[in-house]
Amino acid sequence: MNKLLIRIVGGSLAGLFAGIMLQQAGHDVRIYERSRNGLAGRGAGLVGQSDLLRILRLIGCEHVARIGVVAKERIYLDQDGSIAQTVSMPQTQISWDVLFETVASRIAPETYFLGRDVVDVMDGESGAELIFGDGTRETADLVIGADGLGSVVRGAVNAKDSQNRYSGYVAWRGLIPETSLPSAAALLLDRFAFHVRPGVHALGYLVPGSKGEMSRGSRRYNWVWYRKVQPSDLAGTFTDLSRRRHTFSLPRGGLSSDRLETFRADARQMLPPQFALAVEAEPSPSIQGIFDYEAPRMIGRSIVLIGDAAFVARPHTAMGVSKAAGDVMALSNCLASETDLPTALQRFEHDRIVVGREIVAYGRQLGASAI
Repeated sequence: MNKLLIRIVGGSLAGLFAGIMLQQAGHDVRIYERSRNGLAGRGAGLVGQSDLLRILRLIGCEHVARIGVVAKERIYLDQDGSIAQTVSMPQTQISWDVLFETVASRIAPETYFLGRDVVDVMDGESGAELIFGDGTRETADLVIGADGLGSVVRGAVNAKDSQNRYSGYVAWRGLIPETSLPSAAALLLDRFAFHVRPGVHALGYLVPGSKGEMSRGSRRYNWVWYRKVQPSDLAGTFTDLSRRRHTFSLPRGGLSSDRLETFRADARQMLPPQFALAVEAEPSPSIQGIFDYEAPRMIGRSIVLIGDAAFVARPHTAMGVSKAAGDVMALSNCLASETDLPTALQRFEHDRIVVGREIVAYGRQLGASAI
């Protein structure tokens, strides 16, 4: 296919993967990210599944997959802190921070724009138009929606079905220096630990330090506690100290001291003592809403959705980044092998829409047994 004018909405990993692959193919690509401060430092660890490893090889970042912490086994704790079950299942947690920064270094810097808030996209027969928050507009041959859970672009493709569906529970999250974990919780180190019983699901594991440090004492401990929240209480759960209501999560630093102490007291009552100590060591937990979304269509006439803009799968799958990588590789291949854009987009959707639906269904299945 001839050189296309491509504009990508969303500058996290899905948008970066797409930008790099399509710039390598010779297209004119720009990436617009709504955040003014960038996205570095927002992640913890992730599992290096096959599609992620494949795309890292294709963009020259394969070495990032070696920057990770190995959990030598999985353990399941009883509420009293004893080990109920041990499963030999070694797994490596890659550093999200290092992955993002390394991948971002591969994009042409003059083509990645922060603080560019796309508020609408108009789909046309021979191109699409981006409308920015400041009122400016830009046209492109192809617009790629890589803007995640809160996607604006998906509404241009699925006007009647673009809303995420709340699952009924949230994930409280903490990320602390390894050295902040008390010695009484040392059992958690170098293992993937779980506590699972009816209505309670918590887990934790080590990830590299913020700069990819893997030596003992320089790593971080990441814990997650899934908790049910009624839909009517969700708005209050995501309201911060300044009474600002967030749509999908409560960022770090948003909890009042009273809410934090209540949460810690719940942990001491409901979780194994090792997990309760890990919770206590986190000064500013965040809360992530767990949602599902399945796009009825992944393509318009001049628009395509990838990653969480198209399909939001629950985090139990550990497949979010890998799913985005698979979307990007399929899209790049379709654009390279077809002579016209409509045929390429139709083939892309045919290849990926079933995959997305299966991953979302798998996430729901895991979620049903998780809490």
